[in-house]
Amino acid sequence: MGMIEVVIGDTCLAIYERGDTQDPVTGRAITGSWLWESAVYLSEWISEALVADRDTISGSTVLELGAGTGLPGLYTATKGASRVILTDVGSLVPNLCTNVEANGLEDLVQVMGLNWGEDASMLGPVDVVLLSDLFYDPEEALPLAKTLRSVWAEGTRGYAASEVRDGVEECLKILRQEGFKFENVVQTTRPLIRDSAQMAVFAVYVVSRMNVQ
Repeated sequence: MGMIEVVIGDTCLAIYERGDTQDPVTGRAITGSWLWESAVYLSEWISEALVADRDTISGSTVLELGAGTGLPGLYTATKGASRVILTDVGSLVPNLCTNVEANGLEDLVQVMGLNWGEDASMLGPVDVVLLSDLFYDPEEALPLAKTLRSVWAEGTRGYAASEVRDGVEECLKILRQEGFKFENVVQTTRPLIRDSAQMAVFAVYVVSRMNVQ
């Protein structure tokens, strides 16, 4: 297990990675064990939005789906969110708990296992949904939409960041067909965390839902 200190605005967060976390079915390492660029980019964008007073996290209930190491959700917990829920597959839950504890956020942040496609309505309607690097497999888009619908209420807003790669547009197309809107608010080219000589394009989206019942 290794630790990375990530500075977002005036906040420093300790993020632990576990390279030995494996998928119990395939035996392969789970990519959510590592910190990825989209999580940093989304956190930075939220920080800039708060400074510019374009939005507020204060007092909000925040849900991060597919949280991985949990950086964006943890960041919102330091910026006034009243409740933060970090979710991912069960094997990533222990490391999420480690990151919550490492940053002293146990009183604000809840961690739970959640697979896309499951009904998460037991969490209650949430104010903010965070999605970091989740648009990679079109076959996962429908299950993701089902879980999103179960927590989305009138007034819920979502923020998503993704590397612009093959499969992203197909995922967004499916999610749009399921009633979600994606406004691309910024796009930039950034170096990769583990190879600064390599560059990739990243985008941030504001997410909303049509016809919320």
